[in-house]
Amino acid sequence: MKKYNDADLVEKLMTGSFWQGQTKGQLIDSLGHPKDVSELVLKTKKKEIWKYQKTGNNRYALKITIENGEVIGWDQK
Repeated sequence: MKKYNDADLVEKLMTGSFWQGQTKGQLIDSLGHPKDVSELVLKTKKKEIWKYQKTGNNRYALKITIENGEVIGWDQK
């Protein structure tokens, strides 16, 4: 609560939620550090895919896409 000073935000983080516009720091506070990260560097932006919940060799149940430091989408199986 001291870090964010927002009860609704803290509740989302404590329940392991993620959403579009969430920052990298908030995502780490919510789900922890990813098991793996893939990076794609383009001319005007940097895209990262944070992978969680490993299900097999290079397979993950949750992949969250981050662009310019914010969550823009995810693929959950």
